[in-house]
Amino acid sequence: MNTKDPYQRITTYWIGLKSWIINTPHRAVLAAYRAAWEIRNIEIQQFNGQKISPQSTNYSGNVMEFWQENLNRNLTIIKIRLAEFNLGMTFTHRSTNSNDQYIYDAELLEKLKFIDEVIASYTQKRNDSKYVEIAQPLSRSEQEVQSNDSQQKGVFPGSIARTLSKIAKDFTPTAESDFIKNYRISRNKTRIAMRFLLLIIIIPLIVQNFSKNLLFTPLFNQWMSQDNQRVFLNPEMEEKALNELKTFERKLQFQNLLHTVPPLSPEEIELEVKDKALDLAKEFRRDSSLAIGNIFADVMSLISFAIIIGWRKKDIGVVQSLLDKIAYGLSDSAKAFLIILITDIFVGFHSPHGWEIILESLAEHLGLPASRNVIFLFIATFPVILNTIFKYWIFRYLSRLSPSALATLKEMDE
Repeated sequence: MNTKDPYQRITTYWIGLKSWIINTPHRAVLAAYRAAWEIRNIEIQQFNGQKISPQSTNYSGNVMEFWQENLNRNLTIIKIRLAEFNLGMTFTHRSTNSNDQYIYDAELLEKLKFIDEVIASYTQKRNDSKYVEIAQPLSRSEQEVQSNDSQQKGVFPGSIARTLSKIAKDFTPTAESDFIKNYRISRNKTRIAMRFLLLIIIIPLIVQNFSKNLLFTPLFNQWMSQDNQRVFLNPEMEEKALNELKTFERKLQFQNLLHTVPPLSPEEIELEVKDKALDLAKEFRRDSSLAIGNIFADVMSLISFAIIIGWRKKDIGVVQSLLDKIAYGLSDSAKAFLIILITDIFVGFHSPHGWEIILESLAEHLGLPASRNVIFLFIATFPVILNTIFKYWIFRYLSRLSPSALATLKEMDE
């Protein structure tokens, strides 16, 4: 019987692998279809059903760059998945017998047709019937690099031309109206962004506090008071109550020996300890019901946060535009200072103590046992992952967006 088990496992594994290979074309087309639908939804909701392009709307540079990155990401997914589809079709054709034929169902063909329709505006067909991407508009950073390169190739420095162009623009008849118009647009975007940020902060806090204090905590208080045997949610709460009771008893005995209080008999001391135990039971029963209420109130707060995000989805691009404006407005030394401050707080030498306090407070908030092993394991892994992400971001994006800030960061870090 034992000799057949490895053979059965190998057979089961081979059948599963064969099924996975056969289903690869369907799986790849489904992923490409979802990416195509995401592009179509952006076109309908943000660009009035037209192509994702600066000519289709009046979005600012930062907002347009956000949608452009979404488009490029989905086009890359479609390109990879279609290549996976073609490769899967090749292996599927080779792995089948000569009598077998691959069944092209109508649903698969409809999805491929929809994908072709969506990417037709962003790709062009070559002579070999393969699609290649049409050159997309450059991002803002690439435009700046390209414009700087072109300006350096001229006879005069580009800064002189920009200065003269700005002076000439200030003397145009519409300069004042254009300035007021741009100021109003910027002010409205700032108001929208600040209102959205206040909504996602204040409303979840209000929902959390009202649901906890008016609904869940009274409900669980009544439930805990009806069950006299249920006092502690975890062993740590029970251990804490026992330590407080022992400390109270020893304090009474110590004061009785020093005669700092009226003399108490052993029976009176036992009665005082019993009253203290009842008070502790009432206190920890209330803490237990409060911790359970916190869990449900936090869930309600997360639901309200998700509703706001879904309801004001269009404001996310405006917030990102405001944050980009603030980030680009900072000097190189300020950017480097903020990066060093954030990295030192979360992944620096003293960060484990902060993570330990945060995790213990979170466990107490939710009524969970603060396991030291789990906390130390988290501290040993999560800050390392954060550090890797920070280094990758600095290497991948900061060196391209702001090389001078990267140089300042290296000098400050050394």
